[in-house]
Amino acid sequence: MCVKGVTGSHLVDQRPRLADVAARAGVSTASVSLVLRGAPGPGAETRERVLEAAAALGYRADRTASLLARRRRHLLGVLLDVRNPFHAELVEEVHAEADKSGYEVVLSTLTRDRDEDRAIETLLDFRCEALILLGPDSSEDTLDRLAAQVPCVVVGRTVGTAQVDVVRPADDVGVDAALLHLIGLGHERIAFVDGGQGAVAAIRRRGYRRAMRRAGLVPLIVAGDHTEEGGVRAGRRLLAGHDLPTAVMASNDRLAVGLMDAFVRAGVEIPDRISVVGYDDSTLARLAHVDLTSVNQDAPAQARNAVLAAVSRLDDGRTQRVETVLVPHLVVRGSTAPPFSLRS
Repeated sequence: MCVKGVTGSHLVDQRPRLADVAARAGVSTASVSLVLRGAPGPGAETRERVLEAAAALGYRADRTASLLARRRRHLLGVLLDVRNPFHAELVEEVHAEADKSGYEVVLSTLTRDRDEDRAIETLLDFRCEALILLGPDSSEDTLDRLAAQVPCVVVGRTVGTAQVDVVRPADDVGVDAALLHLIGLGHERIAFVDGGQGAVAAIRRRGYRRAMRRAGLVPLIVAGDHTEEGGVRAGRRLLAGHDLPTAVMASNDRLAVGLMDAFVRAGVEIPDRISVVGYDDSTLARLAHVDLTSVNQDAPAQARNAVLAAVSRLDDGRTQRVETVLVPHLVVRGSTAPPFSLRS
């Protein structure tokens, strides 16, 4: 328990200290420190007495003081979009991997009113030792300047010559897998809902164009962004056209869910009238009432490789740039089926 007492005009911090735990347990402060850090040395009986004393007193280690006392902070800063469910999955995996390597994680989020530059500046203000940037849109020059300040790992997109480490899916393979699935079902009029101006969206858009032309089909790209609202707007545009495609691929799952909402509200059944494919295989896609066919990017592998890249810079002194490319795979669910015209 932390109690603030008053002496004259001054506040007195009456939080239990390490010495208080030591006195209650009848051991040295050094032994208390070893027990609370989980370090070897103290016997089982001593550990039990210390833990009981700490619990009884409500002792809580001063994390800030502990970090300041270290020569290194062991903090990894992570940039994420708070609205992106796939980023949430990545962060959960990053936390687990960082913990295994003895690092803590500081999160800084993109929101409607908080841009990438500000979110990254927050991580630098926290004096993070390395940054893990999830799907950043920053330019090559910006990333290069940032990498000159602190080791950086970019997750989810290609990067040219900037001296950052990269962990990304082979998006061309993921898009190909989705389109091959739809073409294999018999679809020829396959639209693509674009993810906007971001770097990741551009890669997936190019992959769609290339795969469609390779199959001898005509690309149809509908403007969108990376949100559910963007998917709803794209769905309404498709519905307003004279010839609704038989299948649509979206640049991410959020767009796909928005599309599905627009179609369902218009009485267009999925997949009976139109098939829908997403990208990310997020928690949204796995919901029973969504049941979305989607491209899985292996979030645990992305997180593991991102943390390992950061830690190898910090702990092993690696200086050479590394890029890890993971092969995504398609997860087929109930949102795709052959075109109605081909069903007997």
